Amino acid sequence: MPGIGDPRFERAVVFVCAHDDEHAMGLLINRPVEGLSVSQLLGRLGVKPSVDRSGDRVLLGGPVEGERGFVLHTDDHACAPSSIEVAQGIALTATRDVLEAIAGHNSQPRRSLMALGYAGWGAGQLENELRENVWLTCEADEDLVFGDDHEHKWSRALGKIGVAAEHLSAQAGRA
Repeated sequence: MPGIGDPRFERAVVFVCAHDDEHAMGLLINRPVEGLSVSQLLGRLGVKPSVDRSGDRVLLGGPVEGERGFVLHTDDHACAPSSIEVAQGIALTATRDVLEAIAGHNSQPRRSLMALGYAGWGAGQLENELRENVWLTCEADEDLVFGDDHEHKWSRALGKIGVAAEHLSAQAGRA
């Protein structure tokens, strides 16, 4: 929501990957890291891409552990036992074998995104923020999650729940 009070999350679209009584974890899916492509990051990690990934941007997944990498991908590719199903048709992997797959050395997932860092909440924190209308929620779809139009993901997510961005306000009022 506008006025979240934390610039790291202004207009953020977060895909929640894990949520239970103890914690919640998600990845921001609309914040490209300036000047860092997937090909460049793979090169820095010593994985030479056999397919061109220079147009794919690495995303800032969140403010926690910014040096830790995550790959969110379609479940047509799994790196057992390190891939975790996080939604129907979507898996999360944080091991080198998925990097090899994305680089084109193994069977690639149909769609994927690479993120550095994650967003995390402690026990009950996300629930409280939802009650306080800090966040709006919508159903994810592949185009929203994996699409590369990062600039418009926030307004597209709002549109999925019938809300126009220009109608949101950080101000509360009374009738």
